[in-house]
Amino acid sequence: MKNLYPGSTGPWVELVQSILKKYGFYFGETDGIFGPLTGNAVIEFQIKSGLNPDGIVGANVWSYLMPWINGYIVHTIKTGDTFYSLARYYSSEVGLIIAANPDADPDNLQTGQKVIIPFSGSFIPDDISYTFPIMQMNINALKVRFPFLEISSIGKSVLGNDLTVIKFGNGEKEVMYNASHHANEWITSVVLMKYIEDICLSYVRGENIYGYSAEDIFGSCSIYFIPMVNPDGVNLVTGELTPMSGAYQYARNITDPSLIFPDVWAANIRGVDLNSNYPALWEQAREVKFSLGYTRPGPVEYVGESPLSEPESRAMVNFTREHNFRLTLSYHTQGEVIFYRFSDFDPPQATEIAQRLSEASGYILTEPNPESLYAGYKDWFIQEYNRPGYTIECGVGTNPLPISQFDEIYNDNIGILTLGAVL
Repeated sequence: MKNLYPGSTGPWVELVQSILKKYGFYFGETDGIFGPLTGNAVIEFQIKSGLNPDGIVGANVWSYLMPWINGYIVHTIKTGDTFYSLARYYSSEVGLIIAANPDADPDNLQTGQKVIIPFSGSFIPDDISYTFPIMQMNINALKVRFPFLEISSIGKSVLGNDLTVIKFGNGEKEVMYNASHHANEWITSVVLMKYIEDICLSYVRGENIYGYSAEDIFGSCSIYFIPMVNPDGVNLVTGELTPMSGAYQYARNITDPSLIFPDVWAANIRGVDLNSNYPALWEQAREVKFSLGYTRPGPVEYVGESPLSEPESRAMVNFTREHNFRLTLSYHTQGEVIFYRFSDFDPPQATEIAQRLSEASGYILTEPNPESLYAGYKDWFIQEYNRPGYTIECGVGTNPLPISQFDEIYNDNIGILTLGAVL
């Protein structure tokens, strides 16, 4: 966690503003600028929490904020405590407490025993610039609240960040959803993270999600989520990488000064478009992109020196080959469309499933532009396995899409994400 002072800027300031706004201390914009309004909100929070009101977000303030960021608190059992009384005291739910403490016996709680008390509600932030460190913090918190989730890494990015995978369910049917191949499409990571939280809540509560039993999905399907394929690029676009860093300077130096930096950046931190780096007619992709002038590393469209030249795309291929995915969804932004074909391949049920996804979301089934016909993950998956693979293009506008579009995008995609597991 970073210490924050008046004058600080960036996504960590946005996170503090978001939390303080959620709990009634801050009433300004979530703009990532630590100005007087933010300073006054921090001081008010410090006074309320019995802290020194110096207006600085340091270790003590972060410690007090973390339960509200993570969505749970660790409670030490006292004489007379029950899960029911704790649920009432902390505005939680008995089912959530039981799920978070699978090794605890609710009828035999021991004085001094530590238990996790999850709070009710959603704790994936949907109003801030979503960085890799914030996402990892959220993933760790989800694992505490929902220990039935399985968390692992499929590999490392160029800068050594984990390519994290979250597994929900233990059924035989395997599907995989991924997001943020492109750095300035990071809003798609929030979509997957929010869905993970929602399907977990539905599972614990015994509820349906998009009309389907979350418990049935858990038992029949294993959903693998890779919410951020390109963490280095996302950190660049969202402001986690500062202008003083070597990676930032490299990216800035290979970007045309006429372009808006870092907003324009879609590539990984080496300047390779990860979704043009897969061995699915990669040579044709190279020919098309080179004809358009994308002949070297840059913020967009460069296909790399060879197929799978990048650690992120290699990790995706290796992970896919270790599994038996029935279907994959790759999340991108622009156009509210679904791409579902590649070359002459016609996987069984691919068109029928695509039509169901279109009906659920209102997104149109279409073909990508000629410059994007080849070398994407979806293309490689269809070519390799002759099974349904889909690119979901969310939202409309200029990348990165404003986070204000999140609610609409998420509501459009709950059906797609659920149907991907049940069809």
